[in-house]
Amino acid sequence: MPTLTRAEAVERASLVDVEEYHVDLDLTGSGDTFRSRAVVRFRARAGAATFLEFEPAAVASITLNGVAVPAEASTGDRLELTGLAEENELVVDATMRYRNDGEGLHRYVDPADGNTYLYQHVFINNAGRVLPAFDQPDLKAVFRVSVTAPPEWLVATNGVLISRDGGRWEFAPTKRISTYLATLIAGPYHAVTAEHDGIPLALYARASLAEHLDEQAPEILELTRQSLDRFHEMFEVRYPFGQYQQAFAPEFNFGAMEYPGLVVFRDELIPRSAVTESERERRANVIAHEMAHMWFGDLVTMAWWDDLWLNESFAEYLGSRVTAEATRFTGAWTTFAMQRKAWGLRADQRPSTHPVAPAEVRDTEEALLNFDGISYAKGAAILKQLVAWLGDEAFLAGLNDHFKTHAYGNATLADLLGALSEASGRDLSGWAEVWLRRAQVNTLRAEVTRDGAGYAEVAVVQTAPEAYPTPRPHRIGVGLYDRTADGTVVLRARHDVELAATGRTVLTALTGQPAADLLLLNDGDLTYAKIRLDEDSAAAVPELLPRLDDSLARAVIWASVLDSVVDGERPVTELAGLVLAALPAESEVAVIEDVLRATRGLVDRYTTAQTRPAVLATLAEAADRLLAVAPAGDSRQLAAARGLIGATVDADRLRGWLAGANVPDGLAVDADLRWLIHYRLAILGEIGAEVIEAELANDRSATGEQWAARCRAARPDAAAKEAAWTAIVGDGTLSNRLADLTASGFWQPEQLDLLAPYAERYFADMPGMLRIRGGMSAEHIAISAYPALLVSERTRQLAAGLLATPGLNQILHRVVQDWDDDMRRALLARR
Repeated sequence: MPTLTRAEAVERASLVDVEEYHVDLDLTGSGDTFRSRAVVRFRARAGAATFLEFEPAAVASITLNGVAVPAEASTGDRLELTGLAEENELVVDATMRYRNDGEGLHRYVDPADGNTYLYQHVFINNAGRVLPAFDQPDLKAVFRVSVTAPPEWLVATNGVLISRDGGRWEFAPTKRISTYLATLIAGPYHAVTAEHDGIPLALYARASLAEHLDEQAPEILELTRQSLDRFHEMFEVRYPFGQYQQAFAPEFNFGAMEYPGLVVFRDELIPRSAVTESERERRANVIAHEMAHMWFGDLVTMAWWDDLWLNESFAEYLGSRVTAEATRFTGAWTTFAMQRKAWGLRADQRPSTHPVAPAEVRDTEEALLNFDGISYAKGAAILKQLVAWLGDEAFLAGLNDHFKTHAYGNATLADLLGALSEASGRDLSGWAEVWLRRAQVNTLRAEVTRDGAGYAEVAVVQTAPEAYPTPRPHRIGVGLYDRTADGTVVLRARHDVELAATGRTVLTALTGQPAADLLLLNDGDLTYAKIRLDEDSAAAVPELLPRLDDSLARAVIWASVLDSVVDGERPVTELAGLVLAALPAESEVAVIEDVLRATRGLVDRYTTAQTRPAVLATLAEAADRLLAVAPAGDSRQLAAARGLIGATVDADRLRGWLAGANVPDGLAVDADLRWLIHYRLAILGEIGAEVIEAELANDRSATGEQWAARCRAARPDAAAKEAAWTAIVGDGTLSNRLADLTASGFWQPEQLDLLAPYAERYFADMPGMLRIRGGMSAEHIAISAYPALLVSERTRQLAAGLLATPGLNQILHRVVQDWDDDMRRALLARR
């Protein structure tokens, strides 16, 4: 993938103003290529020279203002133009190549029925893989699309369909959008259509998923209507892009992408097997998140990638907010506190940390790496606090002014801060400096001195990392929780506190108050910080946590405990004991799933070969206890079953479930639960390749193919590991999703002796993988294939050697740097 620097983008924007792209695609050919004819109309400084991103397989002709452009002007990834006029028309007829990495026009053949499906994903700077384009966010243009496809196919784009004649499709011009937001889908997609408030709605999925789409469409459409209504209540500019289509596409690199008029989701969001309520909530959140982008990112777009937060932080915040306010998933902020915010905190403490709004992003490769927990979750958490500070009325007034001023254009951090400052009457420059322009996170620690049964003094101590010494103002709730006679734990009082940007704040309102059984900082989860309880409250957590009614308060406590284990302040064995004590009583399935996932990750890296079996057995027991008390058919039952399958070493019990023996009432051992069991049995060395292939023969589907890839890679067999590794690092014909899942199945903590040689191979082979793959696909594989479980100084030495390599790929550099730092933490925790 070619890299565009910010300097190049600034210069090009000073020379060029793009009016329209008309792209005409012929998708009827055989093989791995398609025909693309593009007409690009743009204004320019007379006599200037510039370039477009352009990666053709072959070029038939190029003309600029009717004059042939020399063949050498097409360099392989750019089209160089000279002698521009004030008004220009570029016409290019070329053959382009389909992609299997999700970046360009991705081509997928469904193993269920042999049907071919296409989707266009040209994010960050891959537009040149479909048409010649001025591929940067501030050069917006109208897109007009024509497509010739097999007559049985369905085609949809950002624009509204004007006409269809057999396989010929003509679409209306779009509003002005950035190149990275242009998309289409094509293939025998199954469609469900509807309408709401004058807006045409449509859902699309592969034909093999038609039954599942039809079954789930009422819920998806209800969430879509509810989200549209809530956004229309908040925003004075109505949904601005005509139709609202949502396509569920195979092997999509993102969870979803906010293409105006045609949002594309990864089609795992149309599940074929039982899912938990939290997974349904996650889908609702993604729907609301992508819809928020119609205003933040699509209507008003960042001028350059340094203002990525204007897209993602706002969509992340509004996704959770609208889900909680407008849908049945009212606990969305609990999920945010447990899952999304933890993602931001982890990213913010790694060596690659960066400000939410960095002063500069040098190029598109660096921009890709900033699609992380900081730009999404940290930014959203900061916005949540900002809203509490400014008040919702002023916040929304500022946003509405921002939309009106910059509609169908571009904006910067300064533009948004100006609108919010004007609406609220507050100068936000100081707030932006410490919260948006500076990296890393503060820790808030409760210090309590008791006087008998009361508080002599309660203080909050704020600290910051030595390398990032930035104290910040915080607005927090301080909750006082007490035991009651019936054993429950209830909130006595919550005090709203403004913490100045100083080291220590005494909470004078609590002096002389009866001491609570649990004093909880950041009750209500308003600020973004690491939270540490006082000693008495921390000691009471195992007894009080299972009896606490407030799910958000429980999430704040769990997040604090997990983070303290990550930091090596508390042992992972203590965490496992808390899981055993509290998880069977947990009612919030999102908390159950995230605690099991996070704890399992810590067990695998923070324990040794000697201590791990006992700690893993504790996790299995916790899941088994929850399974015993969860109502039949309930989400908690499914979450417990998954947790048990992942932790148990009782292969006979798992085989029994596959055979239908001793399965808990209400638990469906459906296709995906069967695969999860096979995956665990493969890890334990309890099944061979023939069992995996037999299961695949009974499940010739996209999901079956993906599960089989993971299972093959997971087997503790030298030949299986060699085959998997060869595919991961060297097989460019393997699709993005299958390569990533093969890598995710490769490393298993039960197999460290067998896997030990692959630590050196990772650092030797991964640069080669980055030469055959790029972008997000390469980043996913580099992360999944990292030898994170081989926790040793030797692994760190190998990482240091690769990091010292001159000219190391930016993606690989960041992956190795961050995961090596995680290993540093694991080694400290083990000591």
